[in-house]
Amino acid sequence: MFLLIVGVGQMCWGAGMIADPPAIDGLRLLTDRCPLSTWAWLWIGAGAVACVAAFLRIGRDWAGFLTAYAPPTMWAIAYTAAAVGGDYSRGGFVAVWYLTIVGIIMWASGVPEYSVPPAPRRPRKGTAP
Repeated sequence: MFLLIVGVGQMCWGAGMIADPPAIDGLRLLTDRCPLSTWAWLWIGAGAVACVAAFLRIGRDWAGFLTAYAPPTMWAIAYTAAAVGGDYSRGGFVAVWYLTIVGIIMWASGVPEYSVPPAPRRPRKGTAP
């Protein structure tokens, strides 16, 4: 379920960048290599892989988690570089935001799905030793 939510969110984020491109402040590291629309397709593609992986058996969904890391990690690197280079003063804060997303994905990838703690056991009746 987590991969489905993340996947839909990433596809919407990418589609939003195509429909109404945002300002590229802090993204020069990425936009010097490819146009923003190409990076938007990275978000859409990673989201699609995550959505497909959401329907795979537990343990076989690793590709969904792996691809879900890629876009926010790339954005965090770009904003960190912009902050360190002095190109975008808010870059450090935005990078931490994207790293938070990466952390949540990493946490979710390590949590067993459908893990429910066992029901508490009733004490047995009998004589105490």
